[in-house]
Amino acid sequence: MGRVEDAKISNDNMTVEVEPLSPTARLFHTPRLNCCVIATLGFNTAINVEAFKLGLENTLAKHPRFSSLPVRDDNRSMRWIPTRVNIDNHVFNPEIDPNMASSDQFLEDYLSNLTKTTLDLAKPLWEFHILNIKTSDSNGVAILKVHHSVGDGMSLISLLLACARKTSDLTSLPSIPKLKKASSRSSSSFTWVLLGIWSILVLILNTFVDLMLFAVMIFFLKDSKTPIKGGRGVERTPKRLVHRTVSLDDI
Repeated sequence: MGRVEDAKISNDNMTVEVEPLSPTARLFHTPRLNCCVIATLGFNTAINVEAFKLGLENTLAKHPRFSSLPVRDDNRSMRWIPTRVNIDNHVFNPEIDPNMASSDQFLEDYLSNLTKTTLDLAKPLWEFHILNIKTSDSNGVAILKVHHSVGDGMSLISLLLACARKTSDLTSLPSIPKLKKASSRSSSSFTWVLLGIWSILVLILNTFVDLMLFAVMIFFLKDSKTPIKGGRGVERTPKRLVHRTVSLDDI
């Protein structure tokens, strides 16, 4: 990881104010902590890699977090330093065997291997992997791997939506369905007071019951064994992502 001496840097004859990393972002840069967000995007058609790169250059690559490096200064503080983005260093299009036995299994193995590698700290901490394979859910897959210090799941989803456009109108952002607000019913203030008191009593009762159950579990009971419960030393075994589609009726 590089170093920076001043809180400002010069970029194309312009002075750019650098921003310090938040405490949470610094936590994700703890040594030996490989914490990344991996998102799989399915497409109805095969992905045009060159068009995909062009779209990234005009949208995602211009975002400050996606065009900056985390650098330590002389005070051991970490700051985001703007840098130039070479889109070819962030988009990968591996050669794929067209005669593979199972494209779904190939995708699962590819995702699993991504979890075992670290991002290059010499460039902005994100990358896309383009897999033009036909799976059970899509005809093309783009995998985004981004360091968790760049953002969390919610912020990344918001950013991707902001980079997207409607197919019917390329200048409009995609619209998100809104929940219909329940119709408000007029009632007396006395009824609302009673409901508030009742809610507080229920909260106190549920908290007391949960505390008692928690104490009983610690001192007298043990967790029952299930197929997903790990044994001793499970934290040191390799992990992998497994993709499954289940029916809501089974949940």
